Amino acid sequence: MPEFMDVHNHMQGITADALKAAHEADLQAQGEEDVIFKSAWADPETGKVFCLSEAPSADAVLRVHERTGHAADEIHTITLTV
Repeated sequence: MPEFMDVHNHMQGITADALKAAHEADLQAQGEEDVIFKSAWADPETGKVFCLSEAPSADAVLRVHERTGHAADEIHTITLTV
């Protein structure tokens, strides 16, 4: 299954607890779209949040994030890993 890195650009001030809660919400909804969210990272100062997932498509990732209240601004397919 393809891997994706999605980016949320407007989450300034996010806390560790809020990041964990958002990730947990994604984990609860991921089965509806056959997505597997692996990890999430954040930079509270810039407001950027990054999520790594496996999914059948970028649209599936977007739908889960929309359903859980934090739509991604960008979704990138990971085609090369070292």
